[in-house]
Amino acid sequence: MSGGRARLPVAIVAGLHADARRAAVDEILRTVPGSVALHHDLTSAVDGSVRRTVRDAGGLLGSGDAPLVNDCACCALREDLVPELTRLAEAGGHRLAVVELWDSVEPHGMAPVIASEGAPLALTGVATVVDPALVLPYLANGDDLADVGLAAAPADRRTIADTFARQLEYPTVIAVVEDGPGGEGGEAADEGDHALLAQLTPGARKVPVGGGALGAALLAGFDVQAAATRVHPACALLPQECDEHGVSTVVWRRERPFHPQRLYAALEDLTCTAARSRGRFWLADRPDTLLSWDAAGGALCVESAGPWLAALPDAAWEMVPAERRVAASVDWHPEHGDRGQYLTFTAPGLDRDGLLTLLDSCLLTDDEYAAGRSRWEQLPHVFDELLDPVL
Repeated sequence: MSGGRARLPVAIVAGLHADARRAAVDEILRTVPGSVALHHDLTSAVDGSVRRTVRDAGGLLGSGDAPLVNDCACCALREDLVPELTRLAEAGGHRLAVVELWDSVEPHGMAPVIASEGAPLALTGVATVVDPALVLPYLANGDDLADVGLAAAPADRRTIADTFARQLEYPTVIAVVEDGPGGEGGEAADEGDHALLAQLTPGARKVPVGGGALGAALLAGFDVQAAATRVHPACALLPQECDEHGVSTVVWRRERPFHPQRLYAALEDLTCTAARSRGRFWLADRPDTLLSWDAAGGALCVESAGPWLAALPDAAWEMVPAERRVAASVDWHPEHGDRGQYLTFTAPGLDRDGLLTLLDSCLLTDDEYAAGRSRWEQLPHVFDELLDPVL
């Protein structure tokens, strides 16, 4: 490949909707001459190995096993993926290599692995394949992956809902299967299903599976740094305010910090009010910490995403990605800097007024706010068990 030959384009196709995903990959192989699909099946990982297959439109080209690495199937995938792609590139004759990820593997974990390799590979696209009728059932499913045989490692504690949400929000292409198996009872997707999908994936191009355009969409190019920025809590591309076909997205933005006790008491109600909620927020007792909010399937994950920019010394700003500095400058507050509340909630039948009232009730009151930072930091640290767990 170093003798002037073009690099091998590589596209990632992910999705928990396995039937829909396979249909999309089959279409790419049919419509892109010289395309080949590489798939690592993690089903047999409990037996100590990962099964690899390579196929084209005509059928199976080869197969093999990749040994587990530290009892981690995804680690084995990473170790085996690039060498196999490099082998395909060096063999020549392929216009596109499709990496079909196993059900619960998330694309954001594999895209940087491929992109960082450089020659002879070029990551040109990332897609998640979706049956719209299954979006709401999957977002509502709080079952552990391990309980349904989809865990990628013994220590995998993810759920179906949070895994599916991240699969939706990372790629630039959402491949939509219109004639998939459908939701409960086999019902076809309706306008509400499509509205939910559209509101959850504002920055992604929707490409129908079966229309012949998916292969071209995955050859258009993919920026790994931009994708990482798009999902980073500090500057994530979040859904916009919307109300369509019975599905609503509520965007809540405020300047004041949360009172930790009142927010903690409201967590269960806030978590269950929407199919999906995301964003960033700040607590009065932790004024320098940017906190991420990530909820799906009735479960909430609250994590520290590092300091707010306003809490950093000027010299440290040079180490912050430009995208984050730009995002912070848009809403810079003269007193708080980039600190602020920015949460979005998306669901059918969302109680907008009730949600806004509950969120506002968790903020500091006028008197509490006027007391100042020194008093805020003395408030009970009730989030310690979530943010600083004892190991």
